[in-house]
Amino acid sequence: MSAERTRPSVAFLLQHPAHFIALGFGAGLSPRAPGTVGSLLAWALYPLLRAPVSEGLFLLLLTSFFLAGVIACDRTAKALGTKDPGAVVWDEMIAVWLVLFFCPPGLAWQAAGVALFRLFDIAKPEPIATLERRFRGGLGIMIDDLAAAGYVLLVLALAVHFLGEGA
Repeated sequence: MSAERTRPSVAFLLQHPAHFIALGFGAGLSPRAPGTVGSLLAWALYPLLRAPVSEGLFLLLLTSFFLAGVIACDRTAKALGTKDPGAVVWDEMIAVWLVLFFCPPGLAWQAAGVALFRLFDIAKPEPIATLERRFRGGLGIMIDDLAAAGYVLLVLALAVHFLGEGA
């Protein structure tokens, strides 16, 4: 179960709400770098999601989106016949929203956060790689990106400490 048996299409995307979510509203249909496309879409959507709600409500929404993602990603991966399809980008989107929430203010910090997330998500340094192998299904798809977001937040916190928030 390593190669995608079903190539997702617009019809697949619209076939079930879980697919629509897991494929990041269609971002996962990108023929090139769907994870990056999903991450960039998350960055673009962040102000629309964040602005109208309090910090607490946003974190509650993010938690709900994560839990919904476990279910949606599991269903979609099974329908595609693989454990972690490249077209599933909801995991990247949740992680990017988490990074942006804790990111210092400013476009440069946001760009650094998104770029670092893609780096850690692709490189999968330990324990990210172990988490990806250890957990199965939708949780396995979602958890490694959450760990990558944690690495990003650590790097950003160190950068703010040593460089200052205005760097």
